[in-house]
Amino acid sequence: MASQEVKTGFARGVRDGLPFLAVVVPFAMLFGVLATEAGLNVFETLSFSVVVIAGAAQFTALQLMTDNAPVIVVLASALAVNLRMAMYSASITPHLGRLPLWKRIVVAYFLVDQTYAASLIDYEARPDQSLTEKWAYFLGVLTPICLPWYVATVVGALAGESIPTNMGLDFVLPIAFLAMIGPALRTTAHRIAALVAIVAALSLAWMPYNLGLIVSALLGMMAGAEAERRGYFE
Repeated sequence: MASQEVKTGFARGVRDGLPFLAVVVPFAMLFGVLATEAGLNVFETLSFSVVVIAGAAQFTALQLMTDNAPVIVVLASALAVNLRMAMYSASITPHLGRLPLWKRIVVAYFLVDQTYAASLIDYEARPDQSLTEKWAYFLGVLTPICLPWYVATVVGALAGESIPTNMGLDFVLPIAFLAMIGPALRTTAHRIAALVAIVAALSLAWMPYNLGLIVSALLGMMAGAEAERRGYFE
C-alpha cells in the first residue's frame, strides 16, 4: 500500500511540476548568462544556484554585487526577498512537519515558490492523503523544477554572451509571481498585505541598493498581521 502511495504521489507531482519548466529553464539560463557577464566563472555560477536556489534573490544579489554594494546590503536584500520562504515553511508544516528530520531538511532546501504552490494546492485538494503520499508528491514536483534549474544555469553560463540579454527573459519572473500570488490572495488580510507592500515598494523605489524592497516587505507583513489581528479573514 505504501509503495503504491509513493508511486501515485510521485507521478502526480512530476506531472504537476512539468509546466513550470517553461519558466525555470529560460530564467535559470538568463541567470547563468548574466552571472558570467558579471565576472563569475561557470563553477561559481553553479555554486550560486546550488547554495541559494532562489531566482529572485539570486538576481537581486547579482545586481547589487555588480553595483559594488556593501556586502551587508547584498545579504540584507537577498534575505528580504526570501522572507516569504519563512511563511511558506509555516504554511506547509501542518502537512509535512511530522516527517523525520532528514526529510524535513530536504523539504526546507527545495521549498521554493513553485514547489510550495503546487504542493499546497494538491494537499488542500486531497486532504485525506497520507504523510507518505504527501512526501512522495513533494519529491515528484521538485524533480522537474529544481534539478533542471542547476542544468539550465550551467547551460546559460557556458553559452555566455551568445544568448542576448535583451530577449526579455527577465520578465518571466514577475509573470510567474503574478500567476502564483493572484490565487493566493484569498482573504482581506492577504490583499491588504499585498497592497501595502506594492504601494510601499513603488514609493520607496528611490532608495539605494534596493533598501526600499526590505522596508516594503516589512510594511506588508505588518499590515497583513494587523489585518488578521482585527479579524479580516473573509
